[in-house]
Amino acid sequence: MAKVAFIGLGVMGYPMAGHLKVKGGHEVSVYNRTFAKAEKWAAEFGGTAFRTPAEAANGVDLVFTCVGNDDDLRSVTIAADGVLDGMKPGAILVDHTTASAEVARELDAAARNKGFGFVDAPVSGGQAGAENGVLTIMCGGDAESFETAKPVMEAYARMVGLMGSTGAGQLAKMVNQICVAGVVQGLAEAIHFGTKAGLDMEAVIEVISKGAAGSWQMDNRHKTMIAGKYDFGFAVDWMRKDLDIVLSEARRNGAKLPVTALIDQFYADVQEMGGNRWDTSSLLARLGKK
Repeated sequence: MAKVAFIGLGVMGYPMAGHLKVKGGHEVSVYNRTFAKAEKWAAEFGGTAFRTPAEAANGVDLVFTCVGNDDDLRSVTIAADGVLDGMKPGAILVDHTTASAEVARELDAAARNKGFGFVDAPVSGGQAGAENGVLTIMCGGDAESFETAKPVMEAYARMVGLMGSTGAGQLAKMVNQICVAGVVQGLAEAIHFGTKAGLDMEAVIEVISKGAAGSWQMDNRHKTMIAGKYDFGFAVDWMRKDLDIVLSEARRNGAKLPVTALIDQFYADVQEMGGNRWDTSSLLARLGKK
């Protein structure tokens, strides 16, 4: 059992912190920007809620963060009363935010300057993966910090891998989002085409999902897409945030991502339709399906 803190109790962080307590058996302190949410979590799982990140991080072995973006991350780590003000020497900061590789390197330098370890560890699997404890975690950092954090993260993950040095976890998550965007757009076009052609798309997908066209998106989203329902996971606003990170990194490293850039604009169309909080499969909606 370890003493840990979890900072950020959104749709991902709330169940992840719960798994640390219930499945991992760890002593868990929590912080959330809305204190009532932290109090609710503590009442449900038996941990302790604190009013500042620094207080939550005081004396623990590992601190986990899972917030919205680079600026949110800085506000709970390097700002006044951030976790770096409360951590003990030798503790490790593990960041699950999908953020830039640049901020990962910034936090690594700040942590090491104070005698802490750091692992950038963005996750894939969405809200369902967090709730079911089956996330995939892509990590960047030194091997020692990773090996210390890995068995603790396994309370909510089915795959945890070290991708390389600091920032490599974030870069791997960018690869993940490039793949997801392309697959979702392809599935949306396929359902749109098949519907226009008068096919029974449930029957079609039952067959093609067992062949080369099969994917996680097809298995888990085709029914809701056919029904025109888009309230099942990762929101369009968050996908656009992630794709902005991807495209910014591509401008820096010279990668050519024409399809990803186009799909990012398709998601902008969905936002203009009022679909900011629809899930990412709503690319179908812009093609005229319900």
